[in-house]
Amino acid sequence: MFEELKPHIVELRKRLVICVVALLVVFIATFSFWKEILDFVLMPLKEVLPEQSNVVFTQLAEAFFTAIKVSFFASLLISAPIIFWQFWLFVAPGLYDNEKKYVLPFVFFASIMFFLGAAFCYFFVIPVAFKFLITFGGEVATAMPKIDEYVGFFTKLIIAFGISFELPVITFFLAKIGLITNKSLSEFFRYAIVVIFIFAAIMTPPDVLSQFMLAVPLIALYALSIFIAKCVNPYKEVNVD
Repeated sequence: MFEELKPHIVELRKRLVICVVALLVVFIATFSFWKEILDFVLMPLKEVLPEQSNVVFTQLAEAFFTAIKVSFFASLLISAPIIFWQFWLFVAPGLYDNEKKYVLPFVFFASIMFFLGAAFCYFFVIPVAFKFLITFGGEVATAMPKIDEYVGFFTKLIIAFGISFELPVITFFLAKIGLITNKSLSEFFRYAIVVIFIFAAIMTPPDVLSQFMLAVPLIALYALSIFIAKCVNPYKEVNVD
């Protein structure tokens, strides 16, 4: 059995190595202007902070590790097309020749949807969610958010929305190779809602507003995925007579 899996393991290692090398190369480049990246990351928070508040760090190495985090986060976003491309090349040997031609559309739309999800989170979700979190209880305490904790929340939310917006692309791919239909997605819809809210609860800060702001778009994307599956691989009843 190991001999049968060995070629797949070797191929997986090759793709992972390429992804890691790409991340490291881009990381070296992004680390040289980590301050500009951090300013971009902090902008939504600073816009909702009261005048007497400021972002702080309380440990000696916190600023340094924050610089590493934001640089790696930027390198992950920039390297996303390469990662999607390597993922496709890994699964491509198991596809038919007519399915392999979707490599460029897959990489293109997967990258576009990932960046669209990240942008939706940055420009809409984060300002609303953090304004609620910062202003709640502002009358009894002064907000002094730690930079490390904020960056952690920020990157987690951005990645969660980026991954969530991949749902229509994944649906198109799975429907194209015949693994799912609109009927199978429709029948799973009630369970999908539960899974979506669990995912939202794990990936967002511990407040109901943030969870709903991730769950609602995900439910809408799931509904869109049903429509995509219907267009690509509609369910056909088989008459047994």
